[in-house]
Amino acid sequence: MRQYLPALLAAAVVAFMLLLPAKLRAQTTIVGTIRHGGLVREYRLYVPAIYNTTTRTVPLLFNLHGYGSNNIEQEMYGDFRPIADTANFLIVHPNGIFDAANNRNWNTFGPRGTGVDDVAFLSALLDTMATRYRLDPDRIFSTGMSNGGFMSYELACQLSNRIAAVASVTGTMTTGRLSTWPPGRPVPVLEIHGTDDIYVPYTGSASSQFAAIPTLLAAWVQRNGCNPVPTIAPVPDTNTADGSTAERSVWTGGPNGGVVEHYRIIGGGHTWPGAAITLAIAAGTTNRDINASNEVWRFLRPYRLSRVALATAAAKTSIRRLEVFPNPTATVVTIHAGTSLSASALTLHDALGRALPHQAQVAADGNLRLTTETWPRGMYLVRVQLPTGEILQQKLVKE
Repeated sequence: MRQYLPALLAAAVVAFMLLLPAKLRAQTTIVGTIRHGGLVREYRLYVPAIYNTTTRTVPLLFNLHGYGSNNIEQEMYGDFRPIADTANFLIVHPNGIFDAANNRNWNTFGPRGTGVDDVAFLSALLDTMATRYRLDPDRIFSTGMSNGGFMSYELACQLSNRIAAVASVTGTMTTGRLSTWPPGRPVPVLEIHGTDDIYVPYTGSASSQFAAIPTLLAAWVQRNGCNPVPTIAPVPDTNTADGSTAERSVWTGGPNGGVVEHYRIIGGGHTWPGAAITLAIAAGTTNRDINASNEVWRFLRPYRLSRVALATAAAKTSIRRLEVFPNPTATVVTIHAGTSLSASALTLHDALGRALPHQAQVAADGNLRLTTETWPRGMYLVRVQLPTGEILQQKLVKE
């Protein structure tokens, strides 16, 4: 009897899974890893109870921890889970790697960096999420605390073809990065920052090369093509005992609604406004007139990747869509992007986000052909980089 138990158990699990409804019965936190750059990278994924695998696609929010923190702390400190429970979006909390001082971090601090390509890691993690969940590629967002805010700006710089909008709480960019950022489309940004922040000073830090917040905002206003004169309004001081006040500045007029927004927390420290808990990496006064999580989602949710114009002249044509057909496929698949493609422009990933070897053939019509007969059945992600640098992707099902 013992020799049949594994088969019986497997059959029972399959039968149970078949009986599950498409809609998850309760919110789920999934702890997972992917291998990238020779490292095992960790993440936590929050899936709200209202997420439904059979209906519309949903947004995804990266929520990135600060220097010396981790994804568990950020999940609780900058907590978006109650918002996701009603707004229906997924939240992924990745972990940075440990640096020489044994602190988890994102590689955004210029000369003091670790050399790890965190942009590529987060892009690969997004690929993995896209193969497992019904994500809306038009609504991928990033936010984070401190170093996580730095990293969100880095995604806006290097991954503007995938990230619709970003929000930073107590973060900034290095002065070196502001002078060397690559060309790309305008990205709506929100910065929430305290004037008494001792770790990422509001007025900047020459020794750390941290850009002053007014300098950071002016750079994004120019990049996004906004009106340089903001609308400024005080935030109602609903909590007179928190030792701080706030004002909101908005720069509008950018192409297709591109915006820069800023909450200046007067007297605020290196903290997440409205947080229910405290963290060791936080310091100073926590403002209670706003809730940073609510304001971040309020800011991010209207934006769509396809509705914000590309900044470079070469990319001012309409955004192309990648066509993969037939899909599902059993033998051969054609890949069409509205322009001639080279075989080297294509990458293929499995459902775990791992890059797979492949042999793409360039057809006379400029499309690519892939023979899939020997592939295992399952879900794959096809990605193509166009000559303009734009990256298109599409799911492919192998029957």
